[in-house]
Amino acid sequence: MKQPAPIPLLSLKQQYKSLRPAMHAAAKRVLDSGVFILGPEGRAFEAEFAKTQGVPHAVGMASGTDALVLSLKAVGVGPGDEVIVPTFTFIATATAVSTLGATPVFADVDAETLTLSAESARRALSPKTKAVLPVHLFGQPADMDALLALSRERGLKVVEDCAQAHMARYKGRPAGALGHVGAFSFYPSKNLGAAGDAGLASTTDAALAETCLELRNCGRPLKGAAYHHPRIGYNSRLDELQAALLRVKLKKLSFWTKRRQELAALYAKKLAGLPLRLPPLGGGGTAPVFHLFVVRAPRRDELAAFLKERGIGTGVYYPIPVHKQPAYAAPSGGEDGRFPVAEEASRTALALPMFPELTAKEVERVCRAIREFFAKN
Repeated sequence: MKQPAPIPLLSLKQQYKSLRPAMHAAAKRVLDSGVFILGPEGRAFEAEFAKTQGVPHAVGMASGTDALVLSLKAVGVGPGDEVIVPTFTFIATATAVSTLGATPVFADVDAETLTLSAESARRALSPKTKAVLPVHLFGQPADMDALLALSRERGLKVVEDCAQAHMARYKGRPAGALGHVGAFSFYPSKNLGAAGDAGLASTTDAALAETCLELRNCGRPLKGAAYHHPRIGYNSRLDELQAALLRVKLKKLSFWTKRRQELAALYAKKLAGLPLRLPPLGGGGTAPVFHLFVVRAPRRDELAAFLKERGIGTGVYYPIPVHKQPAYAAPSGGEDGRFPVAEEASRTALALPMFPELTAKEVERVCRAIREFFAKN
């Protein structure tokens, strides 16, 4: 009997195949123009992304990590400051703080959304706290009302890590326009992915947008002499080729987002009743965008191995909370039990296949295999 085709966790080839003519045309347009940095493609992408995302200002940068670093610097984070960071996230959230000479102070995450817990963040505050850095993890919006209330109470800045949250909404409001600045990643695997590294900062504050524009371009002012540098900046410009390719994909982002939400709803329906903790589907104006569809499963590693045997890809995000990473364990304390929700998630979280080209039949096949696992175990 012919074996069914494998189902990957993610397939970028399928997406590229459908967009190949338009992407080739965009790349040729840039190459023919001879303009490769800070040109019309970048400006057009910034304006189009801002409109699609629902934010007034967008500043393209070289990577999502750079977007975090420059956003934090733009709001005044520097040496001696502390920034509250969820420990259940990709390490770049924390290293962006460290890069500026500041200290990431870790907090636990919410048991339902796995995003920064406002209660845990409050416990982590100190007189040195300068900012709070919530992550809209896996495309799930963080509890921004509680975090913004905390920031107003203590006079803190809020930088949103939106690396996995393109087009996400929190109570009707767009991710990236809730705090002072939002940082987006266009790493190839993201909901909107470049053909390499790329990122963007978004804000509702025109002055912060101007600061980000200067910081990304070696501290040069927007107006004035080319070699006059009033601030120390970075070389973190979104190049024209990536901007042109992102413009092609941006036209599909609304459709892809809706498709991810449909697939998530199908997963939830087909996996109902199993001993799994499923991610929230949203409601009340809150709309997750399911960069990943992450379940929490007992015997997670056994389930992953079972699915692998049946040609079904999975992923573990994230197996080690950041406070337990070797880079941070010594200063922050890597002992067990400090952040129980994050530590439990690191043992049980499993990402199932999720990308817009995934079919309903493939989702059903994944769910049948999961049901078979629990029936046998």
